[in-house]
Amino acid sequence: MKRFCLITLALILTFALAAPAFANKTLMMATTTSTANTGLLDELIVPKFLKDTGIEIKFVAVGTGKALKMAENCDVDVVLVHAPAAEQAYVDKGVLMDRKELMYNDFVIIGPESDPAGVKGMQVAEALKTIAAKQAVFASRGDNSGTNKKELSLWKAAEMAVPEKADWYVQTGQGMLPTINIANEKNGYTMTDRGTYIKYADTKGGNPPLKVLVEGDKVLFNQYSALAVNPGKCQSAKYDLAKQFIAWMAAPETQAAIGDFKLLGKKLFIPNAK
Repeated sequence: MKRFCLITLALILTFALAAPAFANKTLMMATTTSTANTGLLDELIVPKFLKDTGIEIKFVAVGTGKALKMAENCDVDVVLVHAPAAEQAYVDKGVLMDRKELMYNDFVIIGPESDPAGVKGMQVAEALKTIAAKQAVFASRGDNSGTNKKELSLWKAAEMAVPEKADWYVQTGQGMLPTINIANEKNGYTMTDRGTYIKYADTKGGNPPLKVLVEGDKVLFNQYSALAVNPGKCQSAKYDLAKQFIAWMAAPETQAAIGDFKLLGKKLFIPNAK
């Protein structure tokens, strides 16, 4: 009996001492709604990373602006986002480091098949000017996400003020899928990344009410990158795990898996790690 108690005590002490090590095998990540909406994280990245490395990823999907702010507040160890200019600003501030380009897709402007503003096939600047001139409903995320940042930059590139006070310009303050649904309800237009649009089309049985009307313009390129939180700014940041995740995402096997991840037979992201 005494020997049994000693063995039990030894096991308890072993697990108690090992607990911190197990706890350190969790990586906290802030990312965009598009990586979550498409299923890329839950269906591919999170389970595969755990299987390959033994490290669990816990993530929160928010707009890129909020994701970068979480990094600055030391709430996460790594970010996976898609707003290069904003990312660089946080690198310059010393909040983030080791930026690695991993994959891309593109942005598209979608709207009703009837295309009430008549923008199908136009370049982006011409399409936005036409939507504004005809006061067709345009749903903007209005949430400081990577998609929202890109949309705002496109109005400016078209030499227009952002029409934030116009009645036809609806700022939803929500994620991409809810914003698409609002645009549909109002028979209007919106801008989305292609991966989320494919997911939306999949939820509609491959025949979504909103169609891609403007695409292919080089300004619609949409790069996704991972950045580690600088341990010099955040002592709690698990920099080694963040570095391991970034390297794993850029590895040939993972890149191939990202390229093979499809819905409706279409790639949601195209790997491009160098």
